[in-house]
Amino acid sequence: MSTASHEEPNGKPPHPCCIPSKARRSIMLGSTHMSAQRRRATTGSTEGMIMLDGGPFLMGTEFQGGFPADGEGPVREVTLDPFYIDAGAVTNAQFKEFVAATRYETEAQRFGWSFVFHNQLPAAQYDELVDDTVLGLEWWCKVDGADWAHPTGPESSVESRESYPVVHVSWGDAFAYCEWAGKRLPSESEWECAARGGLDQKIYAWGDDLTPGGRHLCNIWQGEFPDRDTAEDGYAGLSPIDAFDANGYGLVGVAGNAWEWCSDWWSPDYHLHATRTNPIGPPTGDRKVTRGGSFLCHESYCNRYRVAARTANTPDSSTINTTFRCAHDV
Repeated sequence: MSTASHEEPNGKPPHPCCIPSKARRSIMLGSTHMSAQRRRATTGSTEGMIMLDGGPFLMGTEFQGGFPADGEGPVREVTLDPFYIDAGAVTNAQFKEFVAATRYETEAQRFGWSFVFHNQLPAAQYDELVDDTVLGLEWWCKVDGADWAHPTGPESSVESRESYPVVHVSWGDAFAYCEWAGKRLPSESEWECAARGGLDQKIYAWGDDLTPGGRHLCNIWQGEFPDRDTAEDGYAGLSPIDAFDANGYGLVGVAGNAWEWCSDWWSPDYHLHATRTNPIGPPTGDRKVTRGGSFLCHESYCNRYRVAARTANTPDSSTINTTFRCAHDV
Protein backbone atom coordinates (compact mmCIF):
# COMPACT_ATOMS: atom_id res chain seq x y z
CA MET A 1 0.00 0.00 0.00
CA SER A 2 1.37 3.41 -0.93
CA THR A 3 0.26 6.87 0.09
CA ALA A 4 -0.72 9.89 -1.94
CA SER A 5 2.42 11.52 -3.23
CA HIS A 6 1.49 15.00 -2.02
CA GLU A 7 3.60 16.30 0.85
CA GLU A 8 3.84 19.67 2.47
CA PRO A 9 6.81 21.86 1.52
CA ASN A 10 8.32 21.22 4.96
CA GLY A 11 8.29 17.47 4.37
CA LYS A 12 5.42 16.65 6.72
CA PRO A 13 3.33 13.58 5.83
CA PRO A 14 0.34 14.01 3.54
CA HIS A 15 -2.59 15.88 5.03
CA PRO A 16 -5.33 13.65 6.43
CA CYS A 17 -7.64 14.95 3.72
CA CYS A 18 -5.11 13.93 1.06
CA ILE A 19 -6.10 10.37 1.69
CA PRO A 20 -3.69 7.56 0.93
CA SER A 21 -4.21 5.82 -2.35
CA LYS A 22 -5.29 2.22 -2.22
CA ALA A 23 -2.46 1.41 -4.62
CA ARG A 24 -4.94 -0.82 -6.36
CA ARG A 25 -4.95 -1.27 -10.07
CA SER A 26 -6.27 1.79 -11.90
CA ILE A 27 -8.13 -0.29 -14.42
CA MET A 28 -9.40 2.65 -16.38
CA LEU A 29 -6.23 4.75 -16.50
CA GLY A 30 -5.57 6.08 -19.96
CA SER A 31 -8.93 5.05 -21.39
CA THR A 32 -11.04 7.47 -23.37
CA HIS A 33 -13.37 8.48 -20.58
CA MET A 34 -10.40 9.20 -18.27
CA SER A 35 -8.79 11.63 -20.71
CA ALA A 36 -8.88 15.41 -20.40
CA GLN A 37 -10.76 15.95 -23.62
CA ARG A 38 -13.65 18.39 -23.42
CA ARG A 39 -16.83 16.42 -22.81
CA ARG A 40 -20.36 17.67 -23.38
CA ALA A 41 -23.45 16.42 -21.60
CA THR A 42 -26.86 17.69 -22.61
CA THR A 43 -29.26 14.76 -22.34
CA GLY A 44 -29.85 14.60 -18.60
CA SER A 45 -32.44 16.39 -16.53
CA THR A 46 -31.42 19.75 -15.05
CA GLU A 47 -33.82 19.44 -12.14
CA GLY A 48 -32.03 20.36 -8.94
CA MET A 49 -29.24 22.08 -10.86
CA ILE A 50 -28.15 25.72 -10.92
CA MET A 51 -27.50 27.41 -14.26
CA LEU A 52 -24.53 29.76 -14.31
CA ASP A 53 -24.01 32.27 -17.11
CA GLY A 54 -20.29 31.66 -17.40
CA GLY A 55 -18.04 34.49 -18.49
CA PRO A 56 -14.86 35.63 -16.72
CA PHE A 57 -14.02 35.15 -13.06
CA LEU A 58 -10.84 35.32 -10.97
CA MET A 59 -9.59 31.80 -10.20
CA GLY A 60 -6.90 30.85 -7.69
CA THR A 61 -5.53 32.68 -4.69
CA GLU A 62 -2.43 34.35 -3.25
CA PHE A 63 -3.64 33.66 0.31
CA GLN A 64 -0.59 33.42 2.55
CA GLY A 65 -2.11 30.70 4.71
CA GLY A 66 -2.53 28.34 1.76
CA PHE A 67 -0.31 25.73 0.12
CA PRO A 68 1.69 27.20 -2.80
CA ALA A 69 3.00 23.75 -3.71
CA ASP A 70 -0.58 22.75 -4.58
CA GLY A 71 -0.70 25.35 -7.34
CA GLU A 72 -3.36 27.47 -5.66
CA GLY A 73 -2.02 30.55 -7.42
CA PRO A 74 -1.48 32.75 -9.21
CA VAL A 75 -4.80 34.55 -9.39
CA ARG A 76 -5.81 34.54 -13.05
CA GLU A 77 -8.86 35.45 -15.09
CA VAL A 78 -10.61 32.39 -16.48
CA THR A 79 -13.55 32.50 -18.89
CA LEU A 80 -16.21 29.78 -18.94
CA ASP A 81 -19.12 28.88 -21.16
CA PRO A 82 -22.55 28.77 -19.46
CA PHE A 83 -23.15 25.52 -17.57
CA TYR A 84 -25.39 23.82 -15.03
CA ILE A 85 -24.12 22.34 -11.78
CA ASP A 86 -25.87 20.36 -9.06
CA ALA A 87 -26.99 22.47 -6.13
CA GLY A 88 -25.59 19.79 -3.81
CA ALA A 89 -23.53 16.63 -3.85
CA VAL A 90 -25.15 13.45 -5.14
CA THR A 91 -27.01 11.87 -2.22
CA ASN A 92 -27.34 8.30 -1.04
CA ALA A 93 -30.93 8.31 -2.31
CA GLN A 94 -29.86 9.38 -5.80
CA PHE A 95 -27.01 6.90 -5.95
CA LYS A 96 -29.32 4.13 -4.74
CA GLU A 97 -31.63 4.87 -7.69
CA PHE A 98 -28.67 4.59 -10.07
CA VAL A 99 -27.57 1.25 -8.57
CA ALA A 100 -31.12 -0.12 -8.72
CA ALA A 101 -31.46 0.86 -12.37
CA THR A 102 -28.07 -0.41 -13.54
CA ARG A 103 -26.95 -3.00 -10.95
CA TYR A 104 -23.71 -1.04 -10.84
CA GLU A 105 -21.01 -2.29 -8.50
CA THR A 106 -18.63 0.34 -7.15
CA GLU A 107 -14.89 -0.11 -7.06
CA ALA A 108 -14.95 -0.40 -3.26
CA GLN A 109 -17.44 -3.26 -3.61
CA ARG A 110 -15.27 -4.98 -6.23
CA PHE A 111 -12.11 -4.55 -4.17
CA GLY A 112 -13.94 -5.57 -1.01
CA TRP A 113 -12.87 -2.70 1.25
CA SER A 114 -12.49 1.04 1.62
CA PHE A 115 -10.89 3.59 3.96
CA VAL A 116 -12.75 4.70 7.10
CA PHE A 117 -11.50 7.31 9.55
CA HIS A 118 -10.92 5.89 13.04
CA ASN A 119 -13.38 8.12 14.91
CA GLN A 120 -16.22 6.84 12.74
CA LEU A 121 -15.71 3.33 14.10
CA PRO A 122 -16.65 1.87 17.50
CA ALA A 123 -13.56 1.67 19.70
CA ALA A 124 -13.67 -2.14 19.76
CA GLN A 125 -13.76 -2.30 15.97
CA TYR A 126 -10.80 0.09 15.69
CA ASP A 127 -8.83 -2.02 18.16
CA GLU A 128 -9.35 -5.02 15.88
CA LEU A 129 -8.13 -3.00 12.87
CA VAL A 130 -5.13 -1.34 14.47
CA ASP A 131 -2.74 -3.58 12.50
CA ASP A 132 -4.51 -2.74 9.23
CA THR A 133 -4.05 1.02 9.19
CA VAL A 134 -1.89 3.34 7.10
CA LEU A 135 1.69 3.65 8.34
CA GLY A 136 2.18 7.14 9.73
CA LEU A 137 -1.53 7.90 9.34
CA GLU A 138 -2.95 5.31 11.70
CA TRP A 139 -6.27 7.10 11.86
CA TRP A 140 -7.07 5.63 8.41
CA CYS A 141 -8.42 2.09 8.64
CA LYS A 142 -8.81 -0.40 5.82
CA VAL A 143 -12.28 -1.75 6.54
CA ASP A 144 -13.52 -4.89 4.81
CA GLY A 145 -17.05 -4.46 3.53
CA ALA A 146 -17.06 -0.66 3.73
CA ASP A 147 -18.77 0.81 0.67
CA TRP A 148 -21.34 3.43 -0.30
CA ALA A 149 -24.22 1.45 1.23
CA HIS A 150 -22.22 0.37 4.31
CA PRO A 151 -20.11 3.43 5.17
CA THR A 152 -18.37 2.01 8.25
CA GLY A 153 -18.49 -1.68 7.39
CA PRO A 154 -20.95 -4.47 6.63
CA GLU A 155 -23.02 -3.93 9.80
CA SER A 156 -23.72 -0.29 8.93
CA SER A 157 -26.17 1.16 6.42
CA VAL A 158 -27.35 4.42 4.88
CA GLU A 159 -30.94 3.94 6.00
CA SER A 160 -32.24 7.26 7.37
CA ARG A 161 -29.29 8.99 5.66
CA GLU A 162 -30.92 9.51 2.28
CA SER A 163 -30.01 13.21 2.17
CA TYR A 164 -26.34 12.65 3.05
CA PRO A 165 -23.71 12.74 0.30
CA VAL A 166 -22.86 9.36 -1.14
CA VAL A 167 -19.29 8.43 -0.13
CA HIS A 168 -16.85 5.59 -0.78
CA VAL A 169 -17.19 6.44 -4.47
CA SER A 170 -14.15 6.52 -6.74
CA TRP A 171 -13.67 8.87 -9.68
CA GLY A 172 -14.69 6.00 -11.94
CA ASP A 173 -17.89 5.47 -9.93
CA ALA A 174 -18.69 9.18 -10.18
CA PHE A 175 -18.09 9.10 -13.92
CA ALA A 176 -20.40 6.09 -14.32
CA TYR A 177 -23.19 7.83 -12.41
CA CYS A 178 -22.81 10.98 -14.51
CA GLU A 179 -23.00 9.01 -17.75
CA TRP A 180 -26.16 7.25 -16.57
CA ALA A 181 -27.70 10.60 -15.60
CA GLY A 182 -26.78 12.25 -18.91
CA LYS A 183 -24.42 14.61 -17.12
CA ARG A 184 -20.68 14.93 -16.47
CA LEU A 185 -18.26 15.86 -13.73
CA PRO A 186 -17.51 19.57 -13.48
CA SER A 187 -14.12 20.83 -14.54
CA GLU A 188 -12.02 22.24 -11.73
CA SER A 189 -12.54 25.77 -13.03
CA GLU A 190 -16.32 25.27 -13.21
CA TRP A 191 -16.29 23.90 -9.67
CA GLU A 192 -14.40 26.89 -8.29
CA CYS A 193 -16.51 29.42 -10.19
CA ALA A 194 -19.69 27.84 -8.81
CA ALA A 195 -18.28 27.47 -5.28
CA ARG A 196 -17.34 31.15 -5.13
CA GLY A 197 -21.00 32.04 -5.45
CA GLY A 198 -20.26 35.32 -7.20
CA LEU A 199 -17.86 36.59 -4.53
CA ASP A 200 -14.59 37.95 -5.87
CA GLN A 201 -11.42 36.53 -4.31
CA LYS A 202 -12.85 35.72 -0.89
CA ILE A 203 -11.12 33.08 1.22
CA TYR A 204 -14.30 31.10 1.87
CA ALA A 205 -17.50 30.62 -0.09
CA TRP A 206 -19.20 33.19 2.16
CA GLY A 207 -16.41 35.73 2.83
CA ASP A 208 -13.09 36.12 4.65
CA ASP A 209 -14.15 35.11 8.18
CA LEU A 210 -14.40 31.37 8.86
CA THR A 211 -17.00 31.77 11.61
CA PRO A 212 -18.62 35.19 11.25
CA GLY A 213 -20.20 36.20 14.53
CA GLY A 214 -19.16 32.82 15.93
CA ARG A 215 -21.47 31.01 13.51
CA HIS A 216 -20.32 27.79 11.84
CA LEU A 217 -21.03 27.77 8.11
CA CYS A 218 -19.52 24.43 7.12
CA ASN A 219 -18.82 20.95 8.48
CA ILE A 220 -15.15 20.70 9.41
CA TRP A 221 -13.14 19.46 12.41
CA GLN A 222 -13.07 21.29 15.73
CA GLY A 223 -10.89 20.19 18.61
CA GLU A 224 -7.55 18.38 18.45
CA PHE A 225 -6.94 16.48 15.24
CA PRO A 226 -6.99 13.48 14.93
CA ASP A 227 -8.08 12.48 18.43
CA ARG A 228 -11.07 14.61 19.38
CA ASP A 229 -13.71 16.34 17.28
CA THR A 230 -15.82 18.52 19.56
CA ALA A 231 -18.48 18.86 16.83
CA GLU A 232 -19.12 22.53 17.59
CA ASP A 233 -20.58 22.84 14.09
CA GLY A 234 -23.14 20.16 14.98
CA TYR A 235 -21.49 17.17 13.32
CA ALA A 236 -18.70 14.73 14.21
CA GLY A 237 -18.82 13.10 10.81
CA LEU A 238 -20.81 13.62 7.64
CA SER A 239 -23.82 15.92 7.56
CA PRO A 240 -26.79 16.15 5.18
CA ILE A 241 -25.92 18.03 2.01
CA ASP A 242 -28.10 21.00 3.00
CA ALA A 243 -27.04 21.24 6.66
CA PHE A 244 -25.57 24.71 6.08
CA ASP A 245 -26.67 27.76 4.12
CA ALA A 246 -26.28 27.94 0.35
CA ASN A 247 -23.74 30.27 -1.24
CA GLY A 248 -24.62 33.21 -3.45
CA TYR A 249 -25.42 30.98 -6.41
CA GLY A 250 -27.56 28.55 -4.40
CA LEU A 251 -24.99 25.76 -4.00
CA VAL A 252 -24.75 23.92 -0.68
CA GLY A 253 -21.85 22.01 0.81
CA VAL A 254 -18.98 23.51 -1.20
CA ALA A 255 -16.83 23.74 1.95
CA GLY A 256 -16.14 20.78 4.22
CA ASN A 257 -18.29 17.66 4.66
CA ALA A 258 -16.86 15.61 1.77
CA TRP A 259 -14.29 16.14 -0.97
CA GLU A 260 -15.76 16.37 -4.48
CA TRP A 261 -14.26 14.81 -7.60
CA CYS A 262 -13.62 17.04 -10.62
CA SER A 263 -12.99 15.90 -14.18
CA ASP A 264 -9.40 17.23 -14.41
CA TRP A 265 -6.16 15.37 -14.03
CA TRP A 266 -4.05 16.87 -11.25
CA SER A 267 -1.08 19.16 -11.82
CA PRO A 268 0.40 21.82 -9.54
CA ASP A 269 1.57 23.98 -12.45
CA TYR A 270 -0.19 23.03 -15.72
CA HIS A 271 -2.47 26.05 -15.39
CA LEU A 272 0.50 28.43 -15.60
CA HIS A 273 0.64 27.88 -19.35
CA ALA A 274 -2.76 26.41 -20.21
CA THR A 275 -5.66 28.14 -21.92
CA ARG A 276 -7.69 30.51 -19.77
CA THR A 277 -10.89 29.72 -21.68
CA ASN A 278 -12.71 26.60 -20.45
CA PRO A 279 -9.49 25.07 -19.03
CA ILE A 280 -9.61 21.32 -18.42
CA GLY A 281 -6.24 20.42 -16.92
CA PRO A 282 -3.39 18.33 -18.35
CA PRO A 283 -4.08 15.62 -20.97
CA THR A 284 -2.93 12.73 -18.75
CA GLY A 285 -2.00 12.02 -15.16
CA ASP A 286 -2.17 9.58 -12.27
CA ARG A 287 -4.47 11.51 -9.93
CA LYS A 288 -7.74 13.37 -10.32
CA VAL A 289 -8.52 16.71 -8.71
CA THR A 290 -10.76 16.88 -5.65
CA ARG A 291 -12.14 20.10 -4.21
CA GLY A 292 -13.91 21.51 -1.18
CA GLY A 293 -12.35 19.81 1.84
CA SER A 294 -14.17 17.48 4.23
CA PHE A 295 -15.36 17.02 7.79
CA LEU A 296 -11.78 16.02 8.64
CA CYS A 297 -10.15 19.33 7.65
CA HIS A 298 -8.70 21.31 10.54
CA GLU A 299 -6.72 24.55 10.62
CA SER A 300 -3.77 22.84 12.33
CA TYR A 301 -3.27 20.34 9.52
CA CYS A 302 -5.44 20.93 6.47
CA ASN A 303 -7.38 24.12 5.84
CA ARG A 304 -8.42 23.10 2.34
CA TYR A 305 -12.03 24.08 2.97
CA ARG A 306 -10.92 27.40 1.43
CA VAL A 307 -12.61 28.00 -1.92
CA ALA A 308 -9.36 28.07 -3.96
CA ALA A 309 -7.73 25.10 -2.20
CA ARG A 310 -7.14 21.91 -4.15
CA THR A 311 -5.78 18.40 -3.82
CA ALA A 312 -6.06 15.06 -5.64
CA ASN A 313 -6.33 11.31 -5.33
CA THR A 314 -5.92 8.31 -7.59
CA PRO A 315 -9.08 7.70 -9.64
CA ASP A 316 -9.71 4.26 -8.14
CA SER A 317 -9.58 5.50 -4.53
CA SER A 318 -12.64 5.66 -2.29
CA THR A 319 -13.01 6.89 1.26
CA ILE A 320 -15.61 7.90 3.82
CA ASN A 321 -15.11 11.58 2.94
CA THR A 322 -15.16 11.72 -0.86
CA THR A 323 -18.23 12.38 -3.01
CA PHE A 324 -19.15 14.33 -6.19
CA ARG A 325 -21.69 16.56 -7.85
CA CYS A 326 -22.64 16.68 -11.53
CA ALA A 327 -22.47 19.31 -14.25
CA HIS A 328 -24.46 19.71 -17.48
CA ASP A 329 -23.92 21.82 -20.58
CA VAL A 330 -26.34 24.53 -21.60
